[in-house]
Order: sequence, then structure tokens, then C-alpha cells
Amino acid sequence: METTPKPTATIAPVNTQTRLAFERTRVAYDRTMMAWIRTATSLISFGFAVYKFFQIELGINKAPPNLFIGVREFSVLIVAAGIVALLLGATDHWHNMRSLRAQEPTLRRSLSGILTACIFALGVLILLAVVFRK
Repeated sequence: METTPKPTATIAPVNTQTRLAFERTRVAYDRTMMAWIRTATSLISFGFAVYKFFQIELGINKAPPNLFIGVREFSVLIVAAGIVALLLGATDHWHNMRSLRAQEPTLRRSLSGILTACIFALGVLILLAVVFRK
């Protein structure tokens, strides 16, 4: 008694149009990540610029009277908002790329993560400078 061989599970080759659609989606995710990076960099830069401006304008130990929130606190909030925005964008990008790579495992890796890590490190250094600089 002969048995017929069981079909093996093979992955069908992806046609060119589908492959290009995955590439366009990957590039769109990278552009979105770059927008998050641009926003975070703007917030971090603005927070640090406000801090340095008022540090130079008012002097190091002077504080404007009767303010609900001081210059340092405002600067810390803005820089921290930039860092949080960068973390949110990186998390979103990671989830998007993970789901896309589950459908098409041969996609190139994104290089925007390297820039994200650099801006994150810079943001943390600036936050520490604003918090601990007297």
C-alpha cells in the first residue's frame, strides 16, 4: 500500500508589488519615527534654550519673585516632555516594525533607532545639566 507524500509547508515567494508595498510601509514608519525625533529634539532644545536664556538674563542665583513655576522647573518639564515624546515614538516604531516584520521577515532593519538612541542620550544629559546645575 503506497501512501502519498504529505505536502510540505513552503513560503510562496512574494511578488514584486507586494515586496514594494512592504518597503513603502517600512519607509513610512521610518518617516514617522523621524518626525518623532524632530519633535523631541525641538522640545529638548527649547527647554534648554529657555533655561540658558534666563540663567544669563537673570543671573545664576536670582529668581523672579512670585512665580507659580520657576524657570528651572519649566525647563525641566519641557526637556522631560521631549524625552517622553521620543520614548513614545520609539515604542510605537518598534511595535510597528515588529508587526511588519512578522508578515515579511526579509525587510531591512531601520537605522532610525541609532539616531533615536543618540538624541535620547543627549536629552538625558541636558535634563541632568538643568536639574543639577546651580
